[in-house]
This record gives sequence, structure tokens and C-alpha cells, in this order.
Amino acid sequence: MVIDLKKKSSREIIECFENIDIKGGEIATVELLDSDIESFGYKAFVNLAQLFFMKLLTPIKKDETTTILRFQKLSFESSFHESEDKSSEKYGVESEFFTIDKTKQFSFLYHYQKALEFIVVKSKKRVLNLGVNRGDEFRVIKEMLDGEEFKSIEFVGIDYSASAIEYAKKDFLADKNVEFICHDINELEDLNLGKFDLIISIGTLQSSNINFNAAFMSIYQNYLESGGAIILGFPNCRWIDSEMVYGAKAPNYSFSELSLVLKDIHFCKKYLQQKKYRVVVTGKDYLFLTARKIV
Repeated sequence: MVIDLKKKSSREIIECFENIDIKGGEIATVELLDSDIESFGYKAFVNLAQLFFMKLLTPIKKDETTTILRFQKLSFESSFHESEDKSSEKYGVESEFFTIDKTKQFSFLYHYQKALEFIVVKSKKRVLNLGVNRGDEFRVIKEMLDGEEFKSIEFVGIDYSASAIEYAKKDFLADKNVEFICHDINELEDLNLGKFDLIISIGTLQSSNINFNAAFMSIYQNYLESGGAIILGFPNCRWIDSEMVYGAKAPNYSFSELSLVLKDIHFCKKYLQQKKYRVVVTGKDYLFLTARKIV
């Protein structure tokens, strides 16, 4: 069945999608005039797909004036968010989470790189990543810097998943300046870490088993060098069927709701500004709070 959306308004198109009833993996096929697509722009249909938990497949030309767009429903069952695994291996090498590479998402990579540039990463001497998993954020830094700049920095990554840490160790085996430790970040005091002039944590401090405010203040007070920098990543997205879908979902809500994310960002920003930091918040699917000391 092909749904005819030719010459429909944006309101009518949304109404149509609200009434599409398909299951994960199934495809809704719609027909549009090329002039309609030109008017809306393909980006509008990519965003439309995300709103209804679909992905836009490659368009097909029907004739000189008409194009067929296909929207495939994402499978909610194929998501690490739905996993009942409460162990540290929910994020391990056998998990749905491990198949995800955030750095292949341009909206993540671009803003993360800008955050690193803002704090002048090449000037740092010791970098700590909390929730490092397989080390993707370290790899971005390695690709940004030349060989000698990267080797001059000591990197320490901590994660609770033993299999992820073992994977990261093998992946960075040749880099003697990079260390990975399997440990619970709620118990960092057990480790003799010392202090760092850059601390990174992407989507970890918001975990349900972490008291966000207390953890953040402890990390700042105990592990950040005077004048050090911070990059925190707050997920404003969900991963469904290996697709990054915009909009974080709060507990007890059936739709995207930003209050908790904004509350945590506001707390960190206010706290750091009181410590004489310049703080910026950037990003889209991941919101980056980046802070550097005001000189």
C-alpha cells in the first residue's frame, strides 16, 4: 500500500503519520511530488521519521514528477535501554550498547571535537575519562593530535564493564600512555588516581545508580587540578535499533522530556561559574557542558 501525500500540508502529513500503524521492521511507503519534497526539503522528512521512531530509506524515483519515500519502523526491542541486564555487562562487548559508535554520528563528533578545542586539549598533561567503555572518546583525541602531542598526555579511562575494558586495552595496546581500569566510579577513592587537568564523562554520571550532584562535586573537588577543564556529555537522545533518535525520555513519560537533563546542566553550570569557570553548553543529540578556568 502506498500512501498518497501529494500536495498535502505539513499538518496533514503529521496527521497521516500519527495514524500509521506498523511494527518494527515494517515499511510505510508514501508518494510525494518532487515539488513538495523541494518545498519541505529532505531534512524535514528525516526529522519526521525520527518523530515517529522510523528511519528514512533511500528515496525511489517513480516518474518525472513523483518520488517514493519509504519509512522503516524501528524495533524498540532492539535497544540497550530495554535490557533487563542489571550487571556491569549491560554495556559489555556482547551488549546492544557495544554495537553503537557515537563518533560515527556527525552531530556527536562535531560538538565533541569543538568541546576539545575549547579547552585546548593538546595543552593537557593528564586526562581522566569516567565511563570510558571501549575508548571512543580517547580515539577522537588521538586523531585530532599529532603523534608527539598525543604521546605527551597521560590518559586514564575507567569503566565498570570488564569486557569493555579488556577490549579497550587491546585496542590501545601500542599506546603506553593510555591506561584502562575496571572499577565502579562510585568508589574512586579506592584508587590512587591523583589529579587531572581534564576530566571527561559522556552519558555516565546520569546513570540511575549514581547520585549525580554528589558525584559531580566529589569529582571536581578530589580529582580536578586547580585550573583544570571539564567536558560532560548529557544524552538528549535514545538509541533504538542502532539509530540515534533525538530526545531523551524521562521515567514515567511516554514522550521526550528535558527537565532532568536541564536540571543537571544548570546545577553544574552554576557550580562551576561560582568557581570562576567559563562554561558553555553546546550540542544537539548530546548536550556538552564544557568548562575552562577563567584566566
